[in-house]
Amino acid sequence: MISTVVWGTGNVGRAAIRAVEAHPALELAAVLVHSPGKVGRDAGELAGLESHLGVAATDDVDAVLAAGPGAVVYAASGDIRPDEALADVVRAVGAGAVVVTPALYALYEQRGAPAEFRDPVLAAVASGGGSLFVSGVDPGWGNDVLPLLVSGLGATVDAIRCQEIFDYSTYGQEDSVRHLIGMGHPMEYEPLMLAPSIPTMVWGGQIRLMARALGAELDEIREALERRPLDATVATRTMGEFAAGTQGAVRFEVQGIVGGEPRIVIEHITRIHPSCAPDWPAPPDGGDGAHRVIVEGRPRIEVTVEATDEGENRSAGGNATAAGRLVNAIDWLVDAEPGLYDALDVPLRPAAGRLGRKQS
Repeated sequence: MISTVVWGTGNVGRAAIRAVEAHPALELAAVLVHSPGKVGRDAGELAGLESHLGVAATDDVDAVLAAGPGAVVYAASGDIRPDEALADVVRAVGAGAVVVTPALYALYEQRGAPAEFRDPVLAAVASGGGSLFVSGVDPGWGNDVLPLLVSGLGATVDAIRCQEIFDYSTYGQEDSVRHLIGMGHPMEYEPLMLAPSIPTMVWGGQIRLMARALGAELDEIREALERRPLDATVATRTMGEFAAGTQGAVRFEVQGIVGGEPRIVIEHITRIHPSCAPDWPAPPDGGDGAHRVIVEGRPRIEVTVEATDEGENRSAGGNATAAGRLVNAIDWLVDAEPGLYDALDVPLRPAAGRLGRKQS
C-alpha cells in the first residue's frame, strides 16, 4: 500500500480523499488543512463520506512530510498563490514523495514551462527522489488525453475543438466566480482571469501538448474574448443575485494556429444563469455543465462528457474527475523513475480492482 497524503480539503481535496480511500493500492496516511476549524476533524467527515476513516486532519506540514509519505495529492489552490503553491510542491517532492496536483498551470506542459517553475522542481527531484505530475480536467484530460484519443478514431483531422460549457453558479468558489472571472461586475470591470495573456498562461500548455502529440508545428497561440451582460437581474441558488447590466456570460478561445489557421482550439462558454447568451452553445441535455470535444475531419466526431457528484452537481463532478485522473496516476508514478511528468507521459488506465467496490 502506498501511504498517501491529501493536502487541502476544498473542491478537489474532498474528491481526492474519496478517490484515495477507494483505490486498492493506496492508503490515506494524513490530511493537511489550513483552517484551524478543520484541525482534528476526521477525513471521512471532511470528504462528505458517511463513515469516519480514522485519519484526523492536521496543519503540521513538517510532521506529515517527515513521516515519509509515498505520495501527496496537493489540492490547495494555486490560482492566486502560485508562488506559495510551488514552494509547497517543491517541499513535498524534495521529501521524496510522488506529488500530483492541478494547482500549477505553468507545469501542465512541463517541457515548455518557465525556468522559474521548472528548475526548482527538477532540483527537488534530483535531491529528494520524488516526482511531479500536474493535471486536472480543464486544463487537464478534457484538452489532452480525451481529444487525442478521439483524434485517433478518424482518417483525417482538420481541427480539434475542446469546450467547457458551464453554469458557474454551481461552482463552489464565489470569490473566484465574481472577482477572478467577473460575474456580476459592471462590464467595464477587467477580471484578472480574462486579462490579455492570462488564458494563454493557463491553457497554452494544453495547446502545446496537443500539438506535440499530433506532430503539428504551432505558428503562434492567439486569444479571442466575448462578454455579455445580463438582460435582467437574476437570482441564483448558491450565490445570490446578479444585477441586470453586469457581466452574465463569458466566451473565450485559446487558439493554436497551424499553417495560419486555428486548428487546435480550447473554448470556454461560462454563464452565471442560462438566460444569458442563449445563442451560445449549451450542454446537449440542458444541464448545468459539460465538457465536449469536436474533431472536425472525416469522420466528424463529437464526444460530450457530463460528470456529477455531491448531490448531482456537475461542478463537483468535474472536480471529482480531476482528482480521479491524479489519484489514479499515483501507483504508475511510484513505479516510474523520479522525474517531472506531463499528460503525454502518464497513461490513463482502467479502474483495475475497483469494479463494484464500495467505499467504507
